[in-house]
Amino acid sequence: MRTPRLSRRAVLAGTAATVAATAVSTAAVSPAVAAPAADGPAYRWRNVVIGGTGFVTGVLFHPSVRGLAYARTDIGGAYRWDDRAGRWTPLTDHLGWDDWNLLGVEAIAVDPAHPGRVYLALGTYAQSWAGNGAVLRSEDRGATWSRTDLDVKLGANEDGRGAGERLLVDPRDSDTLWLGTRHDGLLKSTDRGATWAAASGFPAKASASGQGVMFLVAAGRAVYAGWGDGDGTSGTANLYRTADGTAWEAVPGQPSGTAAKVPIRAAYDRHTRELYVTYANAPGPNGQSDGSVHKLRTATGKWADVTPVKPGGTTGDGSADTFGYGGVAVDARRPGTLAVSTNNRWADVDTVYRTTNGGRSWTSLKDAAVFDVSETPYLKWGDDKPKFGWWIQALAVDPYDSKHIVYGTGATLYGTRDLKRWAPQIRGLEETAVRQLISPPVGEAHLISGLGDIGVMYHERLTVSPARGMAANPVFGSATGLAQAAARPSYVVRAGWGDNGNGACSNDGGQTWAPFEAQPDIAKDAPGPIATNADGSALLWSFVHWDGTKYAAHRSTDNGTTWSEISSFPKGATPVADPADPTLFYAYDTDTGTLLASTDSGLSFTARAGGLPSGDAQFKLVAAPGRSGDLWLSVKWNGLYRSTDGGASFSKVASCWASYTLGFGRAADGADYPAIYQVGSTDTITAVYRSDDEAKTWTRINDDAHQWGWTGEVVVGDPRVYGRVYLATNGRGIQYGEPLR
Repeated sequence: MRTPRLSRRAVLAGTAATVAATAVSTAAVSPAVAAPAADGPAYRWRNVVIGGTGFVTGVLFHPSVRGLAYARTDIGGAYRWDDRAGRWTPLTDHLGWDDWNLLGVEAIAVDPAHPGRVYLALGTYAQSWAGNGAVLRSEDRGATWSRTDLDVKLGANEDGRGAGERLLVDPRDSDTLWLGTRHDGLLKSTDRGATWAAASGFPAKASASGQGVMFLVAAGRAVYAGWGDGDGTSGTANLYRTADGTAWEAVPGQPSGTAAKVPIRAAYDRHTRELYVTYANAPGPNGQSDGSVHKLRTATGKWADVTPVKPGGTTGDGSADTFGYGGVAVDARRPGTLAVSTNNRWADVDTVYRTTNGGRSWTSLKDAAVFDVSETPYLKWGDDKPKFGWWIQALAVDPYDSKHIVYGTGATLYGTRDLKRWAPQIRGLEETAVRQLISPPVGEAHLISGLGDIGVMYHERLTVSPARGMAANPVFGSATGLAQAAARPSYVVRAGWGDNGNGACSNDGGQTWAPFEAQPDIAKDAPGPIATNADGSALLWSFVHWDGTKYAAHRSTDNGTTWSEISSFPKGATPVADPADPTLFYAYDTDTGTLLASTDSGLSFTARAGGLPSGDAQFKLVAAPGRSGDLWLSVKWNGLYRSTDGGASFSKVASCWASYTLGFGRAADGADYPAIYQVGSTDTITAVYRSDDEAKTWTRINDDAHQWGWTGEVVVGDPRVYGRVYLATNGRGIQYGEPLR
């Protein structure tokens, strides 16, 4: 995911090296488990509602079932549209900690002849450090799954992730599936995805650094494959086809040149027997500056250029109007009617073009578009109105309603039923990568969040997208820090990536903001975590570049008007304020395994306990609320440590063998210590746990159906509601759980 750093209606309601000759996968098949945890209380888990917030890379209407659709995301799993409820249902929340790399969906396929069947190709990264991909298959529209692990990697969050579906049910045989990979060529299954092997006869040669197969699409009984590693010349092919599932050939006469270098998506008009292909000069979603749209009359082999607008013009302000083409979708009811989208068009803003005459003329739907984003106000991005979109590569036309078009962006899914009025089509689809969470002890909101790509939000209600949208003045892209003064909860500070300042403060609990009067020079290039002491009189701001380079922290005692460097603070560490004593700050140096403390409100730091686990920047230190010097240290598989003397000494907590993140909430009735929540392991399962007895014992509170991949960033309980917990995910938004009573 993801959106640039910057700068609801439910419309659907109503209806590597080449492996050409070797076997690729005969991995064991395993069903998805969806049973509740046996050792814990029953919890109800829901998303805190924001609405979308991430890159929707594909949307697919079922060709044979009215009102049935599926969507995929780059890091947040897959969804099925529930037409009766008017919302998306997540299909991959059962994937757990060890399967974090499978939350990215490379492709979806449906079987037109068997409406219950749906297939997912999963794998977020194709890098050497990531796990292999997998294929999930379902006979009941994703209610239950069987799984086959692959011997190759997929890349749902890499360049080219907005391309077409790389997974396809063969139009001649429902038992045969095709899977295009990035680095391992074309795979084939003849047992409905249970086993896979390299497809024989496919002529394109895969490479460890290429894009490989960009899409697979059926055109009648033929299968076409887009290839992303051509050089744009007529001597190299980027589109192949097979008429019999065995012999493949390069499609004759295919376009060439920079504007047709990389085929992005394709769609087939069965009425006119024409295949429409969008092209760009790069796989996208970034980096595209040229592109085109072509159609192939499959019966005659004749090609035609039907590009709506050629990239490269000049906008009114003199900017170069560069872009590629992305999405393409045909109208199943009307011959010659289709829509295509531009992509990476920043100067003149992306649009969707529609034609009713096979591409002889086009209308830009952006020009007459009227948006209603009242259900997801953040889509205004601090402006008066929303953009039409960016990263528009997912595009679909409802096969049962010609005026029902949906398209994905870097932040949402928009839909229309009259080609003019548009609204987010996003209920139930939550894709935020969450960075920080605060549950205030007082005030209207029970939650303030710091998020990837969409800054900070003040959640007046958990079931409605925040009315204020993104925190403004200034607007951030990704938040890097968020903190509240424990003894003065009206005072909140935040830090993040932005073009108009990188730090801000609030004196009304996070409802409104003002930028710091000044900021250290390094803040623009390396904003990092920020902390305020208990009474809000001192700020500590740490700086870490996105590439991991660490810089000296700075301190302010005048609400950000002036800043001074603190050389004794460990570079890149996260400052932690003591919640009871405003003179105390702490920092854990993950490079050396040393706890440092300040007794002068952050002016200087000295080492206390040492010899603790080191070498991992994700080790986390937190302070228990309402107490001075009560510190907890989560050090992953090294376990959990606690200090009750301000970090002078630590003892290992014996009740769990792994701890990734930990937080506190309201104490149970009769208990004299806050409830503790953690993502960790007490046995063999990494899960969400709660302790009501000061970490002597733990109870698992999520179940196997609610795991959400990697959840190690932050967890925090609600200080006002016993049992309620807020959990950060990396692509499934903010989850909150409450005991069923």
